Amino acid sequence: MEINVFQAALLGLFACLASMPGLGGTSIGNYTLGRPLVAGLVVGIILGDIQTGIIVGAAIQVVYIALVTPGGTVSADVRAACYMGIPLAMVAIHAAGLDPASAEAASLATALGATLGTLGAILFYGTATINLVWQGMGWKWLEKGDTHKLYLVDMVLPWISHIICSFIPTFAIALAGQGMVDTLLANLPMDGLAMKTLFAVGSLLPCVGIAILLKQVIAKPTDFLTFFFGFTLAAVMGCNLIACSAIACFFALINFNISTMKLKLASIGSGAVALSSDTDEEEEDI
Repeated sequence: MEINVFQAALLGLFACLASMPGLGGTSIGNYTLGRPLVAGLVVGIILGDIQTGIIVGAAIQVVYIALVTPGGTVSADVRAACYMGIPLAMVAIHAAGLDPASAEAASLATALGATLGTLGAILFYGTATINLVWQGMGWKWLEKGDTHKLYLVDMVLPWISHIICSFIPTFAIALAGQGMVDTLLANLPMDGLAMKTLFAVGSLLPCVGIAILLKQVIAKPTDFLTFFFGFTLAAVMGCNLIACSAIACFFALINFNISTMKLKLASIGSGAVALSSDTDEEEEDI
Protein backbone atom coordinates (compact mmCIF):
# COMPACT_ATOMS: atom_id res chain seq x y z
CA MET A 1 0.00 0.00 0.00
CA GLU A 2 1.38 3.37 -1.05
CA ILE A 3 0.11 6.82 -0.05
CA ASN A 4 0.25 9.39 -2.84
CA VAL A 5 0.48 13.16 -2.55
CA PHE A 6 -3.28 13.72 -2.87
CA GLN A 7 -4.09 11.17 -0.18
CA ALA A 8 -1.45 12.62 2.14
CA ALA A 9 -2.90 16.10 1.61
CA LEU A 10 -6.41 14.85 2.46
CA LEU A 11 -5.09 13.23 5.63
CA GLY A 12 -3.41 16.51 6.59
CA LEU A 13 -6.63 18.42 5.92
CA PHE A 14 -8.68 16.09 8.14
CA ALA A 15 -6.02 16.36 10.84
CA CYS A 16 -6.66 20.11 10.83
CA LEU A 17 -10.45 19.75 10.76
CA ALA A 18 -10.31 17.30 13.67
CA SER A 19 -9.03 20.02 15.98
CA MET A 20 -10.46 23.20 14.46
CA PRO A 21 -13.37 24.48 16.60
CA GLY A 22 -14.09 27.22 14.07
CA LEU A 23 -15.37 24.78 11.41
CA GLY A 24 -18.25 22.59 12.50
CA GLY A 25 -17.62 23.20 16.19
CA THR A 26 -15.81 21.02 18.69
CA SER A 27 -18.55 18.38 18.55
CA ILE A 28 -17.99 17.70 14.84
CA GLY A 29 -14.25 18.33 14.91
CA ASN A 30 -12.53 17.04 18.02
CA TYR A 31 -15.26 14.75 19.33
CA THR A 32 -16.23 13.20 15.99
CA LEU A 33 -13.55 13.50 13.30
CA GLY A 34 -10.90 13.35 16.02
CA ARG A 35 -12.03 9.97 17.39
CA PRO A 36 -10.12 6.90 16.11
CA LEU A 37 -13.31 4.95 15.41
CA VAL A 38 -14.57 7.68 13.04
CA ALA A 39 -11.11 8.50 11.74
CA GLY A 40 -10.60 4.85 10.82
CA LEU A 41 -13.56 5.10 8.43
CA VAL A 42 -12.29 8.40 7.00
CA VAL A 43 -8.73 7.10 6.53
CA GLY A 44 -10.07 3.86 5.07
CA ILE A 45 -12.07 5.79 2.46
CA ILE A 46 -9.07 7.98 1.58
CA LEU A 47 -6.66 5.05 1.26
CA GLY A 48 -9.18 2.76 -0.43
CA ASP A 49 -9.32 0.09 2.27
CA ILE A 50 -12.32 0.79 4.47
CA GLN A 51 -12.31 -2.56 6.28
CA THR A 52 -8.70 -2.28 7.46
CA GLY A 53 -9.21 1.38 8.37
CA ILE A 54 -12.19 0.60 10.60
CA ILE A 55 -10.43 -2.37 12.25
CA VAL A 56 -7.30 -0.31 12.98
CA GLY A 57 -9.38 2.64 14.17
CA ALA A 58 -11.33 0.40 16.55
CA ALA A 59 -8.10 -1.03 17.97
CA ILE A 60 -6.66 2.43 18.63
CA GLN A 61 -10.00 3.71 19.99
CA VAL A 62 -9.80 1.23 22.87
CA VAL A 63 -6.51 2.78 23.98
CA TYR A 64 -7.98 6.30 24.09
CA ILE A 65 -11.54 5.37 25.07
CA ALA A 66 -11.37 7.33 28.34
CA LEU A 67 -8.80 10.01 27.50
CA VAL A 68 -9.69 13.43 28.91
CA THR A 69 -7.79 16.73 28.74
CA PRO A 70 -8.51 18.60 31.99
CA GLY A 71 -7.40 22.22 31.83
CA GLY A 72 -5.70 21.67 28.48
CA THR A 73 -3.38 19.01 29.92
CA VAL A 74 -2.69 16.61 27.06
CA SER A 75 -0.80 13.36 27.61
CA ALA A 76 -1.40 12.23 24.03
CA ASP A 77 -2.95 13.84 20.96
CA VAL A 78 -5.68 11.57 19.62
CA ARG A 79 -5.76 13.55 16.37
CA ALA A 80 -2.17 12.52 15.65
CA ALA A 81 -2.95 8.91 16.57
CA CYS A 82 -5.84 9.06 14.10
CA TYR A 83 -4.43 10.73 11.01
CA MET A 84 -0.77 9.83 11.48
CA GLY A 85 -1.02 6.54 13.36
CA ILE A 86 -3.87 4.85 11.47
CA PRO A 87 -2.39 5.38 7.96
CA LEU A 88 1.05 4.27 9.12
CA ALA A 89 -0.43 1.23 10.87
CA MET A 90 -2.40 0.30 7.74
CA VAL A 91 0.76 0.52 5.62
CA ALA A 92 2.71 -1.53 8.19
CA ILE A 93 0.02 -4.22 8.36
CA HIS A 94 -0.08 -4.58 4.58
CA ALA A 95 3.70 -4.53 4.31
CA ALA A 96 4.06 -7.25 6.94
CA GLY A 97 1.35 -9.36 5.33
CA LEU A 98 -0.69 -9.53 8.54
CA ASP A 99 -4.40 -10.20 8.75
CA PRO A 100 -5.95 -6.84 9.83
CA ALA A 101 -8.28 -8.69 12.23
CA SER A 102 -5.45 -10.61 13.90
CA ALA A 103 -4.08 -9.92 17.39
CA GLU A 104 -0.65 -9.15 15.91
CA ALA A 105 -2.11 -6.46 13.65
CA ALA A 106 -4.06 -4.93 16.54
CA SER A 107 -0.93 -4.86 18.72
CA LEU A 108 1.09 -3.23 15.94
CA ALA A 109 -1.66 -0.65 15.33
CA THR A 110 -2.00 0.32 18.98
CA ALA A 111 1.76 0.57 19.45
CA LEU A 112 2.18 2.85 16.42
CA GLY A 113 -0.91 4.86 17.36
CA ALA A 114 0.33 5.43 20.91
CA THR A 115 3.79 6.41 19.67
CA LEU A 116 2.45 8.99 17.24
CA GLY A 117 -0.11 10.13 19.81
CA THR A 118 2.74 11.01 22.14
CA LEU A 119 4.49 12.84 19.30
CA GLY A 120 1.24 14.66 18.62
CA ALA A 121 1.20 16.03 22.18
CA ILE A 122 4.28 18.08 21.28
CA LEU A 123 2.54 19.35 18.15
CA PHE A 124 -0.58 20.17 20.22
CA TYR A 125 1.40 22.43 22.53
CA GLY A 126 3.10 23.94 19.49
CA THR A 127 -0.33 24.83 18.09
CA ALA A 128 -1.39 26.34 21.42
CA THR A 129 1.81 28.39 21.61
CA ILE A 130 1.36 29.85 18.13
CA ASN A 131 -2.30 30.61 18.92
CA LEU A 132 -1.14 32.86 21.76
CA VAL A 133 0.11 35.28 19.09
CA TRP A 134 -3.37 35.49 17.55
CA GLN A 135 -4.93 35.96 20.98
CA GLY A 136 -2.58 38.84 21.69
CA MET A 137 -3.62 40.46 18.42
CA GLY A 138 -7.26 39.93 19.38
CA TRP A 139 -6.82 41.71 22.72
CA LYS A 140 -5.23 44.71 20.98
CA TRP A 141 -8.11 44.89 18.49
CA LEU A 142 -10.58 44.66 21.36
CA GLU A 143 -8.90 47.51 23.22
CA LYS A 144 -9.05 49.64 20.07
CA GLY A 145 -12.71 48.79 19.55
CA ASP A 146 -12.10 46.86 16.32
CA THR A 147 -14.50 44.10 17.31
CA HIS A 148 -15.25 43.30 13.66
CA LYS A 149 -11.73 41.81 13.41
CA LEU A 150 -12.22 39.33 16.23
CA TYR A 151 -13.62 36.67 13.89
CA LEU A 152 -10.11 36.42 12.43
CA VAL A 153 -8.84 35.13 15.77
CA ASP A 154 -11.34 32.27 15.76
CA MET A 155 -11.91 31.47 12.10
CA VAL A 156 -8.90 32.50 10.02
CA LEU A 157 -5.60 32.92 11.86
CA PRO A 158 -5.70 29.50 13.65
CA TRP A 159 -5.44 27.88 10.23
CA ILE A 160 -1.82 29.07 10.15
CA SER A 161 -1.14 27.27 13.45
CA HIS A 162 -2.78 24.06 12.27
CA ILE A 163 -1.09 24.11 8.88
CA ILE A 164 2.28 24.33 10.64
CA CYS A 165 1.63 21.83 13.45
CA SER A 166 -1.04 19.55 11.93
CA PHE A 167 -1.12 19.59 8.14
CA ILE A 168 2.62 19.61 7.40
CA PRO A 169 3.62 16.85 9.91
CA THR A 170 0.69 14.63 8.88
CA PHE A 171 1.41 15.18 5.18
CA ALA A 172 5.11 14.38 5.63
CA ILE A 173 4.57 11.25 7.74
CA ALA A 174 1.81 9.92 5.49
CA LEU A 175 3.80 10.56 2.32
CA ALA A 176 6.86 8.83 3.75
CA GLY A 177 4.75 6.01 5.19
CA GLN A 178 5.91 3.21 2.91
CA GLY A 179 9.55 4.23 3.26
CA MET A 180 9.27 4.39 7.04
CA VAL A 181 7.62 0.97 7.17
CA ASP A 182 10.24 -0.53 4.86
CA THR A 183 12.98 0.83 7.10
CA LEU A 184 11.15 -0.51 10.15
CA LEU A 185 10.80 -4.00 8.71
CA ALA A 186 14.37 -4.05 7.42
CA ASN A 187 15.89 -3.11 10.78
CA LEU A 188 13.29 -4.77 13.00
CA PRO A 189 12.35 -8.20 11.64
CA MET A 190 8.94 -9.54 12.65
CA ASP A 191 10.45 -12.45 14.59
CA GLY A 192 13.04 -10.26 16.34
CA LEU A 193 13.09 -9.21 19.98
CA ALA A 194 12.25 -5.57 19.19
CA MET A 195 9.08 -6.37 17.24
CA LYS A 196 7.99 -8.98 19.79
CA THR A 197 8.43 -6.34 22.50
CA LEU A 198 6.43 -3.89 20.40
CA PHE A 199 3.62 -6.42 20.01
CA ALA A 200 3.65 -7.19 23.73
CA VAL A 201 3.44 -3.53 24.71
CA GLY A 202 0.78 -2.88 22.08
CA SER A 203 -1.39 -5.72 23.37
CA LEU A 204 -1.32 -4.19 26.87
CA LEU A 205 -2.34 -0.69 25.79
CA PRO A 206 -6.07 -1.50 25.44
CA CYS A 207 -5.99 -2.67 29.07
CA VAL A 208 -4.79 0.80 30.03
CA GLY A 209 -7.70 2.41 28.20
CA ILE A 210 -10.23 0.08 29.84
CA ALA A 211 -8.65 0.67 33.28
CA ILE A 212 -8.94 4.45 32.86
CA LEU A 213 -12.58 4.04 31.83
CA LEU A 214 -13.28 1.87 34.89
CA LYS A 215 -11.67 4.45 37.15
CA GLN A 216 -14.12 7.04 35.88
CA VAL A 217 -17.37 5.03 35.87
CA ILE A 218 -16.96 2.62 38.80
CA ALA A 219 -18.22 4.25 42.00
CA LYS A 220 -18.77 1.13 44.16
CA PRO A 221 -17.73 -2.53 43.94
CA THR A 222 -21.15 -3.68 42.74
CA ASP A 223 -20.73 -1.56 39.60
CA PHE A 224 -18.25 -4.17 38.38
CA LEU A 225 -21.13 -6.63 37.98
CA THR A 226 -22.75 -4.51 35.28
CA PHE A 227 -19.42 -4.02 33.52
CA PHE A 228 -18.44 -7.69 33.49
CA PHE A 229 -21.96 -8.77 32.51
CA GLY A 230 -21.37 -7.37 29.01
CA PHE A 231 -18.14 -9.35 28.64
CA THR A 232 -19.97 -12.48 29.80
CA LEU A 233 -22.63 -11.99 27.14
CA ALA A 234 -19.98 -11.55 24.46
CA ALA A 235 -17.79 -14.46 25.58
CA VAL A 236 -20.36 -17.06 26.60
CA MET A 237 -23.40 -16.25 24.45
CA GLY A 238 -21.49 -14.89 21.45
CA CYS A 239 -23.46 -11.63 21.41
CA ASN A 240 -22.12 -8.77 19.30
CA LEU A 241 -22.24 -5.11 20.39
CA ILE A 242 -25.71 -4.55 18.93
CA ALA A 243 -27.17 -7.55 20.76
CA CYS A 244 -25.47 -6.52 24.01
CA SER A 245 -26.88 -3.01 23.61
CA ALA A 246 -30.40 -4.37 23.08
CA ILE A 247 -30.12 -6.54 26.21
CA ALA A 248 -28.72 -3.55 28.14
CA CYS A 249 -31.74 -1.45 27.09
CA PHE A 250 -34.04 -4.19 28.41
CA PHE A 251 -32.32 -4.23 31.81
CA ALA A 252 -32.26 -0.42 31.87
CA LEU A 253 -36.05 -0.45 31.38
CA ILE A 254 -36.46 -2.91 34.24
CA ASN A 255 -34.26 -0.77 36.47
CA PHE A 256 -36.25 2.32 35.52
CA ASN A 257 -39.57 0.65 36.36
CA ILE A 258 -38.24 -0.57 39.72
CA SER A 259 -36.94 2.92 40.57
CA THR A 260 -40.28 4.45 39.59
CA MET A 261 -42.17 1.97 41.79
CA LYS A 262 -39.90 2.77 44.72
CA LEU A 263 -40.59 6.49 44.32
CA LYS A 264 -44.34 5.86 44.17
CA LEU A 265 -44.23 3.68 47.29
CA ALA A 266 -42.16 6.30 49.09
CA SER A 267 -44.64 9.05 48.17
CA ILE A 268 -47.59 6.87 49.28
CA GLY A 269 -45.83 6.10 52.55
CA SER A 270 -45.09 9.77 53.26
CA GLY A 271 -48.73 10.63 52.46
CA ALA A 272 -49.95 7.99 54.91
CA VAL A 273 -47.66 9.33 57.63
CA ALA A 274 -48.92 12.86 57.03
CA LEU A 275 -52.55 11.67 57.14
CA SER A 276 -51.91 9.82 60.39
CA SER A 277 -50.32 12.93 61.90
CA ASP A 278 -53.33 15.07 60.93
CA THR A 279 -55.71 12.54 62.50
CA ASP A 280 -53.77 12.55 65.75
CA GLU A 281 -53.90 16.34 65.92
CA GLU A 282 -57.68 16.31 65.36
CA GLU A 283 -58.13 13.76 68.15
CA GLU A 284 -56.06 15.90 70.52
CA ASP A 285 -58.20 18.95 69.67
CA ILE A 286 -61.34 16.99 70.45
